[in-house]
Parts: sequence; structure tokens; C-alpha cells
Amino acid sequence: MPNTVSLILKNPSIRISAAGVFCFGFAGAATAPYLSVIGIQELGMSDRAYALVMAAGALISVAASVLIGNLTDRLGSYRLMLALCAVSGFVGFTGVYLLPSIGSFALAKVAFIPLFTALYPLLFANVRTETASLPSAEVASVNSGIRAVLSLSWVLVPGVVGVALAESRNMLPAFLFAGMASLACLALFVFGMAKPDKTLRVRPAESFFRAFAAFSQRGLWLRLLAIALMTAMLHMNAAVLPLIVTDQAGGAVADIGVLVGIVAALEIVFIIGWGYAERYVPQVAILIVGTVIYAAYLFLLGNITAVWQAYALTGIAGLGAAAIISIPVTYLQNLIAHKAGLGASLISVNMFASAGIAAAQFAIGTRVTDYAGTAILSAAAGFAGALLVFFLDRRRS
Repeated sequence: MPNTVSLILKNPSIRISAAGVFCFGFAGAATAPYLSVIGIQELGMSDRAYALVMAAGALISVAASVLIGNLTDRLGSYRLMLALCAVSGFVGFTGVYLLPSIGSFALAKVAFIPLFTALYPLLFANVRTETASLPSAEVASVNSGIRAVLSLSWVLVPGVVGVALAESRNMLPAFLFAGMASLACLALFVFGMAKPDKTLRVRPAESFFRAFAAFSQRGLWLRLLAIALMTAMLHMNAAVLPLIVTDQAGGAVADIGVLVGIVAALEIVFIIGWGYAERYVPQVAILIVGTVIYAAYLFLLGNITAVWQAYALTGIAGLGAAAIISIPVTYLQNLIAHKAGLGASLISVNMFASAGIAAAQFAIGTRVTDYAGTAILSAAAGFAGALLVFFLDRRRS
């Protein structure tokens, strides 16, 4: 852990990227838990309109990440594109706070905030260019450390925002907090990053659209499917954990927040631990082991009968989740290693694909079985993803 921290702190650009990831996580953690409350209950959107806005926002977010990543590879400047993404977040978040309406909410979610979310993979692309000369184990360690920073923001921010807004008449100030976090991102990129940009010294020679041929390389989409099956388990856990704990296990609503907080805190420790392990164990092996652990957790979660058992599972939940949320960052970037921006955009593609797979699993699972059976179904799919990665990359594992 000390070596990972020193690798991050001694490089100014990586340091700024880590701070940017925290501010990005701050904006998401401040608003994500309250989006449905604000959109439906406070602004008056219908359930169907809210679902359509969320779906459109997710699609546009993926497209924006891919296009911006490719454009950044062409321009050779992360600083400019990062600043533009931060401005987009500031306009979107503060616009909803200052002019609260269904229209401003929808516009923010389908236009401005998707551009802001492209900032996340772009930061990892920036880190990749800065660590290009380091051994692969140290690159993976740095990526794991920065991913831990995002988890830290999600541990700290939701509770702080919840306390701050406990006496508020509505949750709209959460968007103001997110806007201020976006503004902090802008300040970091404008005043913190070196001028001129030292990244991307060699720009791609092919045309803008020709660059997308990188997505047609052999095995890329199969690997994306495998990683999406693995990470879909995280989305499934978010959906079924509250339902299983409060129904099947007889727990209280308060237990949900405590369980999520414990696992999130453990993730930070285990992310660093997995990053250290990458110095000695192949990355693919760690990913497979972490997936198997998390699949076992979901299987056990589906069989709990008392709330204390859910608490007993937090250790393996954090251990498995830490591998699934940190290792794929480097794995996905390596799929298009020669184009940092385009390669990092696969992080957003995976986020979208895994959420879609989890939604389909939930719909199918709850139709043919109960919430416990749905959790076990997702565990089986995640295990299948681990097997697929093993067969595709067994030489590396």
C-alpha cells in the first residue's frame, strides 16, 4: 500500500487524476441515491418518463465516452477534454438546482451529465499515458489505488449529504453539491495540470472513424461479454440485497445502509490488497479468483435466513467486489492498449453492458423464481464469465 500511494503522489498528473476521480465520485455519490426521489416525487415525473430518461442517459453516456476517448487520442490533450467534461457537469447539475423542473432534469440527464461521466474513463486514460514506462504490475497497482479513491468517495459522501439535507424541504441541494464537485474538477484540470500537456506524444495516424476498427479485433467482444457477466453481479447485489435482507432474513431497512457501508469500507482495503498481489500473481488469475469469491457470496446471500448471516458475509463480499471493480479497469484498457482514450472508453461500455445484463437477469429471475433464486442465477452467470476469461486468457492466468 505505501508503494502504491507513493507512485500516485510523486507524479503530479497522476495526483491530479486521483483528486479528479474523488471529485467525480463526490458528484455521483451526492446525487445517485436521490435521483428517483427528486425526479419522480419532487419534480413530478412519471415512472415511465423517468425510466426513459435514465435509459437514454445511459446510452448517450456510452456513446460520449467512446467518441470523446477517440477525439482525445486525436487531439493529444487530456487537459482540454477533461476541462470540457467538468464544465458540462457543472452546467447540468447546477442547472437542475437553479431551475428545478422536469425539463431541466431531463436535459441534464440526457445531455450534460452523460458528457460529465465521460470524465471517469478519460482520467484513467490520462493515468495510463503517465505510467506507460512503468512495469505492468506497477501500472495495475496505480489503477487499483485510484479506483480505491472512487470507493472512498462513495463511503464518505452519501452519509454526509444525507445528514446535511436531513432538515431540508427537498433533496435538490444534492445537485448543488454535485455542481460544486464538478467545479472543483475544472479547477484541478485548469490550474493543476501542467502546460503544455505532456501526454500522448504520438498521435494516431489513421482517420477519426478508421480508429473504431480497433473494436473489431479478435476476441474483444467475447472478453467484454465475460467482464460484463462478472460485473453484472455487483448490480444484481444492489438490487436484491435490500429485498432479501428485509424480507427473507427479517432485517430492518437500517440494516441495508449499515451493510452497504461496511462492504464499501472493506472494498477500499481489499482493492489496495489486490493491487499489491498483482505484483506477484497474474492479473487474470486475480480477476477469476475474485469473481468466484463474489459468486459464492451471492449464492450464500440467496440462502440466508437471518440478518446476522448477511453481516457475516460482508468480508467475502468486500473481498470479491474489490477484485471485480478494480482489476477490469486495467484489463479493459489492455484490450486496446495502443489507444489510451479509446481503450479507456471500454470502461463505460462495460458499465452499460453489465447494468443491462443485470436488469435482464432480474426480470427473468423474478419471473421464474424469487429474489434469492435471482441472486443465485446472477452468481452462475458471473461464474460463467470467469470461465470464459479463463479459456480466452489461460496462458496469462
